[in-house]
Amino acid sequence: MQTTDIVIIGAGAAGMLCAATAGARGRKVVLIDHAAKLAEKIRISGGGRCNFTNLQVRPECYLSANPHYCKSALARYTAQDFIKLMARHGLTYHEKTLGQLFCDQGSGAIIQMLKAEVDAGGALWRMHTPIEQIERLDDGFMVRTAAETWRCASLVIASGGLSIPQIGASAFGYELARRFGLEIVPTAPALVPLTFQPQDLWSELAGVAVPDATATCGRTRFREAVLLTHKGLSGPAILQISSYWQPGQPISIDLLPDRAITEVLAAGNRDALLANVLADAIPKRLAHAVVAALGENRPLKQYPAKTLHQLEERLKRWQVVPSGTEGYRKAEVTRGGVATSALDSRTMQAKTVPGLFFIGEVVDVTGWLGGYNFQWAWSSGHVAGSHA
Repeated sequence: MQTTDIVIIGAGAAGMLCAATAGARGRKVVLIDHAAKLAEKIRISGGGRCNFTNLQVRPECYLSANPHYCKSALARYTAQDFIKLMARHGLTYHEKTLGQLFCDQGSGAIIQMLKAEVDAGGALWRMHTPIEQIERLDDGFMVRTAAETWRCASLVIASGGLSIPQIGASAFGYELARRFGLEIVPTAPALVPLTFQPQDLWSELAGVAVPDATATCGRTRFREAVLLTHKGLSGPAILQISSYWQPGQPISIDLLPDRAITEVLAAGNRDALLANVLADAIPKRLAHAVVAALGENRPLKQYPAKTLHQLEERLKRWQVVPSGTEGYRKAEVTRGGVATSALDSRTMQAKTVPGLFFIGEVVDVTGWLGGYNFQWAWSSGHVAGSHA
C-alpha cells in the first residue's frame, strides 16, 4: 500500500483544477480516471472551441435544491481567475453572445494548460484505471485499483454525472455517495433536446431554426434560438428551458418576441399571399407550414379576423407538452446529484465523512448553457483543492 495526501477520482475539468490547486499547496496528489482519453467533455465542448466560462456568472444561473449553496465557491474562484490562468499560459479568448467566452486556441489548448498545471504540482496520473475498491480507514481512505492500492487522507470525487455515456459517463459518484450515507437528489438529463409525440411533430420542418424566440416553463423564460428537429425541439432556448421542465408540464413558445402579429401583417402587402407576408418575419418553410395548418394559402386581405387570431395564438403562444427528452446521450449535463445539504459549501467536504469531497457535475448544482457549468467545475475544484 502506497501513501499520498489526496486521491482525486475523475480527471475532467473539476478534477484537474482541484489537482492543480492542491499541488500548488505542496500536497501529494494521485489523479485517477477510468477513461483512456483525458478530459473528453472539455474536448468536445462548444464544437471543440471550448466555451470555458461566462462573464455573467451569478448564483441565479444555477439550479439546486439549495440555490444559495454555489455562492461561496463562485465568489472564491471567478471567471476572471480562470482568465488570468489562461493568460499565464498565453491563451486568448473571444466573447460571443450573452457573455459566453470561447478559447481562441480551442479546447485542446485548455486541456493542455490544465495538464501542465497538474504536472507542475507533481501529481501522479493514472489514466485508464478503473477503481476496484474504496474503504474508509481511521485516518483516511483506501483506494484500490488493479495495479495499486493507495492510502490517502483526503478523497475527492470528481467523477461527473450521467450525461454523454458514450464518452464514459457513469453513476460511480452517486453510488459512492450513497454508500457513505449521503443523500442524492434525483437525477435527470439537463440542457437536452425535447421530444414530442408523433401527432405533435413538425418533422417536415426538421432543420428549420428560428433565430429569436422565447421558451417559457412556469415562471422561467429564455430568449434565444429554437431549432425544429425530427424528434421535437432543440436550440439554445429549448436546451435552457429543459433544465427546468418536469414531465407533463406545458411549454409556451413565442416565435415572434417583441412583435405583434398585427404589426407583421400591417407591414405586408394585403394582396400578397399570407405565407409570403409571414416569411418576412419567420423562416419561409415555417411560414408556409403555419398557414397550411390554417387552411388554404390565400391573399392576406381575404382572411377574417378570427383566422388571424388563430395565427397569433400559434406563433405567439405555441403551447407544447413534450413527451420527454433525448436523454443523457444528448444532454450536456446532469440535473440533480449529491445533495448540497450533505456538503460544506466552504470546502466541498461531506459533513458526516471527514476527508471526503465532491466537486463538479456530480454535485446537485446545474448551470445554464453558455460556460456556466465549466465555471462551477473550476470554482468547486479550486475550493476542494484549497482544503483537501
